[in-house]
Formats: sequence, C-alpha cells, structure tokens
Amino acid sequence: MSDRRAEPRRAAPTARVQPARRVALEVIMAVRESDAYANLLLPVKLERARLNPQDAALATELTYGTLRQQGYYDAVIELAAKRPTDEIDSPILDVLRLGTHQLLSMRVAQHAAVDEAVSLAREVGSRSATGFVNGVLRTITRSEPAEWHERVMSTPRNDDERLSLEHSHPLWIVRAFRQALAAEGRADELEDLLIADNFAPRVSLVALPGLATISEIRGTQKAKYSPVAAVSDGGDPALWPAVHEGRARVQDEGSQLAALALSRARPVVAGERWLDLCAGPGGKAALLAAEAREGGATLVANEITPARAELVRRALSVFDDPPQVLVQDGRLIGDQLPGQFDRILIDAPCTGLGALRRRPEARWRKQPRDVAELAGVQTALLESGLKALKPGGILAYVTCSPHLAETKAIVETVLRNTDGVSRMDTPAVLAEVTKRALDLGESSDDGHVQLWPQRHGTDAMFICLLTRSL
Repeated sequence: MSDRRAEPRRAAPTARVQPARRVALEVIMAVRESDAYANLLLPVKLERARLNPQDAALATELTYGTLRQQGYYDAVIELAAKRPTDEIDSPILDVLRLGTHQLLSMRVAQHAAVDEAVSLAREVGSRSATGFVNGVLRTITRSEPAEWHERVMSTPRNDDERLSLEHSHPLWIVRAFRQALAAEGRADELEDLLIADNFAPRVSLVALPGLATISEIRGTQKAKYSPVAAVSDGGDPALWPAVHEGRARVQDEGSQLAALALSRARPVVAGERWLDLCAGPGGKAALLAAEAREGGATLVANEITPARAELVRRALSVFDDPPQVLVQDGRLIGDQLPGQFDRILIDAPCTGLGALRRRPEARWRKQPRDVAELAGVQTALLESGLKALKPGGILAYVTCSPHLAETKAIVETVLRNTDGVSRMDTPAVLAEVTKRALDLGESSDDGHVQLWPQRHGTDAMFICLLTRSL
C-alpha cells in the first residue's frame, strides 16, 4: 500500500457489486487516470449498463457526491487510516472515497456500503487491500458524521483553510474566489459561493431563436434572466422533441447571456459577419448562429483541433445552411483575416473554475500554474480577435472563470497595449437583454459583468464587451 502510483492488476468483475456502484467507481477512476470528464462519461456508462431510473440516480449521486467532497473525505480517510492519502494506492483510495461518501452523506445501510466497497477493492486491488478497506470503513462507521466533522475541523489554522476543508475546495481556489469577490465588495459571499458549488444546478435549456420556443419545451418554466432559456422541473431533456431534434439544447443560462450580450448589444445589420473564435464544443456557436440568421448576418466558427471542430459542426448541423467551421489557431486569425468581422465572441480557454457545480472534478484537476499558462493564450486570443474586428465592431471576451488573472487582468493588459479599443457598458447591455437589473458588485464600474452561482444561479461567467474605433 505504499506506492500510490503502482496500479495493481484488476480482477474480473464479480456479481456481488451493485451495478450503480460499479459505474460510479469506473467514472471516478477514469477521471483520475485519464482526465475524463464525469459529465460526459457518466451518461455513456449509464446507457451501456442499462440501469433503471432509480439505479441511474444512485450512480449519479455516488459519482458527483464523491468527486465534490473528495477533499473533505480525504481528510476523514487520513484520520481513520492513520496515514496520508498519498501513501494509499490510487484505485483503493477511489474505493475508500466512494465508501466514505455513502457512510457520511447518504442514507445507505452501513453494512451494504462497507461490504460492496470491499468487493470493489477485491476487483481493483490486491487481497491485502480488501482488509485495509474493510478496516478503514469500519473505523468510520464507529463515529457519527458530526463527530468526524468535528475532528476534521479541529485541524485548520485559519479561515481559508477551514473553508477549504469544510466545503471541499483546494485552498488556492478558495483564496482566488475570495480575491474576486473582494474586488466587488462582496467578500462576505465566499462561503455561500462554496456551498453553491457543491449543489447540482437545475437543468437549463436554450430554445434556439427561429427554431424553437420556450413554450414547446415541455416540463420547463421560463428562466430568470435569458429570454430564450427554460429551466427543467425534471426528466430527461433528450426525450423532448425540440431537444431530440437539436432545436433546443441544454445550456447554462450564463453561457446564453454571454452569447446574447454580443448578438443583442445593438440591432443587427443585414450582411454583418460574425466570428466565434473558440467555438468548441459548439453550444454558444449554435445560439449565435440562430441569432445571426434571424438578423440576416452570417457566422463563421473556428476551433483549433479537428476533433473539437467536428463537435462544432455537429452542433450546427440543425441549420439548413450551417455556418462555416474553420480549423485554425485562433491566435493567428487576426493576422490572417484582419478587420473582417463585425462581431466576435472569444470564449477563451480557461480553468473552468466557474463551472464547478457541473464539473466537480475540475477543482482537483487544476493547479495555480494553469492560470499563468492560460493567461498567455487568453491574451494572445484577445489581441488576435481585436485585429480581426472591423472598426466599430463589437468583441465579447468571455471566460467560465471568475479568477481575476483570467478576467480583468487580461482585458486591462490588452487595452493598455492596444490603441483605439475601449470597453462598452456590458451591464447596461445585459440589463436590456434580461429586462432586469443584474445584482452586480462594485467592479461592474469597469464595464464588465461577472455572474455567480450563489447570486445569479448561473455558472460564474465573466463577460466584457469591447469595441474598436480604429
């Protein structure tokens, strides 16, 4: 058990393990081993396993609950095992996390949780590992969840460490969120944000203008902000005709507002050319394409990799005359197509810290160094986009991250080094789009909008509209 990197040979599956638990463990292990995305892999696993709705719901809770609370569960496991988690073989640690989630956060019979965890350990580890898993989980059952919480929370040295452990976010993310909220004068919302990150969001959908209406998406109600959004009351959206046919899509309301801020910043003039510079996987591109078609404009979508470009093509295939999809490095588009576009969306590659509600594993996958590495890409993309923008054109710089180094800092750096570019009043534009005033902090005076899960019920999207005069 001393070398976490050593991957033991996995035994053939046994019939004793409930399928929902096996599916959950397979997804959790794939997230760790191959950087899989749980929200993409889990539906595939559920379909292949042909689970009934009850077992599918169990597998979903097991997967996302374990990934969200991984940091807290690791603290409990270290206390129960009396050893650091980095000294536990990775597959066995995955089994322990899954078992700990059931024991501390679910209404699962303790004997069932322990016995099935031991069976899973037998499949993925050595014979001695089963005894280890049994011992650790039995130790956890001997104390109530409140007692474990008290023991874990006796270890933090300051408030940020307390929040990191209690709400299962890496410490560096807690500090980044605190800084971003403090910039708005809203540092007191930090704990509310961390709590919001640990609750699955309601499913929101977009009815593509000209192709679908909110009223035909059954089982939904009108959303709070986006005029083309609906919120599901439950059920599988894929079963609704408009979604099945691609005329409506599952899409966070914040993502919709990012696209609508650009498309509705001012009336569309027929013949305008629009560009989605970083279009993959195609959700915002589809909404922009629908908006462009309604106004007589044309959209060009771009993606740097062929695989993601193919996803964009699929997303746009619902249109009779789908937009052109380029496969180019967006950092070069400005030099290749200077001054060619009236409106440009840059949904820049980012850490994704604004979508931890729906991608809980991202908090453990990202590191502080990723922010610095991405900043160079983000800056280059924004500079390129501004070169490709016509004089008088509008550009939306968007990230699904509230980290200041990915948002305000990028915009300020580029504006400082670029002549003839200025901020638009993004809060005013979105107030007109949503027909209501957004609850924004003090930093909205800089001309951007930062959405938040705890305040707006959306992903933490950053949206800044820029225009050029030269």
